[in-house]
Amino acid sequence: MTYTITQADTELKTDVLSELKYEPGVKVTDIGVLVKDGTVTLNGYATSYMEKMEAVRAAKRVSGVKAIADDIEVKLLGSLHRTDGDIAAAAQHYIEWSTIPTGSVQVTVREGWITLDSEVDWQYLKEAATNVVQNLSGVKGVSNLISIKPKLTATVVETSIQAAFKRNALLDANKIRVETSTNKVILRGDVRNFAELEEAERVAWAAPGVFSVDNQLTVKWSGLTE
Repeated sequence: MTYTITQADTELKTDVLSELKYEPGVKVTDIGVLVKDGTVTLNGYATSYMEKMEAVRAAKRVSGVKAIADDIEVKLLGSLHRTDGDIAAAAQHYIEWSTIPTGSVQVTVREGWITLDSEVDWQYLKEAATNVVQNLSGVKGVSNLISIKPKLTATVVETSIQAAFKRNALLDANKIRVETSTNKVILRGDVRNFAELEEAERVAWAAPGVFSVDNQLTVKWSGLTE
């Protein structure tokens, strides 16, 4: 299947490459960029999981990006290789020394890929677990399967999120609809950029008792023609 690369896609690719080059944590010569109708595909390889994440975050910052496909492969340098046992021990050690309650997270490592499992009360604890282990030497990726224990009713959750949206200077609360079903949250509407989309999802996850967020927000960049 073939498709025509538009001028907008060409310009967006140039902007993404420039942003990757501007990001000091990314070696841009090892990463490829493809663009189709505002969707950016990143490929190539990174020498650490953190570099891979920095590349994705850099692409998200670029005006006009509607979605990102992350096909970057982590290829560790010889000096960074660690056994799965060493990675697991380090991950458990750092988790225990963090704000995460002791014994609340289970760590499994297979071929450098960390899987986190168990239950916690808040989304920020789930995110903290990923943040603690993703920078460890030898890590190729992180799968966070930690679930959130439901505590509040759907009505309370929805009201809490809507109020948080209105307080947030980065969001236009009038353009975001919040729907809840038990402790699942669905976000609908339009946002101005990728950063606003992620901020809305972050705010929704921050509400106590939320264990699922279905982000159906659409990025509509102002000033761009279809």
